[in-house]
Amino acid sequence: MNKSAEAFRTIGEVADELQIPKHVLRFWEGRFPQIRPMKRGGGRRYYRPEDMELLRGIRALLHAEGYTIRGVQKILREHGVDQVKAAAHRIVAAQAAAPTVPAVRKRGRKPIAKAAPAAPPQPENKPRLERATLTKSQIQIAIRELEIAGAILRGQPINPAVNSDDVKKSRAGRT
Repeated sequence: MNKSAEAFRTIGEVADELQIPKHVLRFWEGRFPQIRPMKRGGGRRYYRPEDMELLRGIRALLHAEGYTIRGVQKILREHGVDQVKAAAHRIVAAQAAAPTVPAVRKRGRKPIAKAAPAAPPQPENKPRLERATLTKSQIQIAIRELEIAGAILRGQPINPAVNSDDVKKSRAGRT
């Protein structure tokens, strides 16, 4: 039986519609004070249409856009409930515009993201730095620069004439 958009919904109906377990909805009530379902006798929850919109927005931000709970709390605090509700509309519009590809799910896990397209090939005129092309002198220069940087960080004077072998000997002599 389908209810009208203005009808109140039970937690089970909300969980089915949003494809979220009931305990997650109860958890969200504790984390987001803006979610205030009406409670009847016996503690039974009834969600208003405004609550449904907010829940859709929270779900969209958490699941589709990758926000954390703290991130959604910050959005609610700084931008208000309307911004979160708008997130649900953005996601629905984006899904309607994008072609639907069935996602294969394995035991409740998120679908595996498709591999990013390969980087475009670099032009031949730009040389790429590869390990095999480094010469011994280039490696020695890089080591010397690191030694100078280390001396600066330790507050030691820099002696440009000292080579790396002398530095190793002086360190070994210290006790």
